[in-house]
Amino acid sequence: MALLPILCFPDPKLHTVAKPVQQVDARIKALIADMLETMYEAKGIGLAATQVDVHERLIVIDVSEERDEALVLINPQTVWTSPEMHINEEGCLSVPGVYDGVQRHDAITVSALDGQGKPHTVQADGLLAVCIQHEMDHLMGKVFVEYLSPLKRNRIKTKMIKAQREDQR
Repeated sequence: MALLPILCFPDPKLHTVAKPVQQVDARIKALIADMLETMYEAKGIGLAATQVDVHERLIVIDVSEERDEALVLINPQTVWTSPEMHINEEGCLSVPGVYDGVQRHDAITVSALDGQGKPHTVQADGLLAVCIQHEMDHLMGKVFVEYLSPLKRNRIKTKMIKAQREDQR
């Protein structure tokens, strides 16, 4: 297993639309292990392959308190969303230190392949539903700050570019 570098906003690669995983093979299983290790090390609750510069439809999530209930979604498809929506405070490993409100469906059902390539359906509400929607956005090339006003988004972009320049010194 290895820690993977996480792309930071406004990296244009974060806007790449992910392609379906063709086969759950040793390469994908190794990627899942690396993504989980990277997510846990970064203290995140979700990570999309897009964020580690792999543009395939793969998400890892763990919203459990003990950090021992990893959920793997390969080629996830939304089956159902609740009509009820709420604004939830969100953050992102690709936009470190930034949190803001984003409106999401309260509940969601997705179908996907698990880490072994077996089909499964996940019904989620609360934090898990928010996390799935957030990570599925990444697979479509969308970062949560794009839900914010252009003014907020530009301020965040400026802040992130400045932080990246300072890190390179």
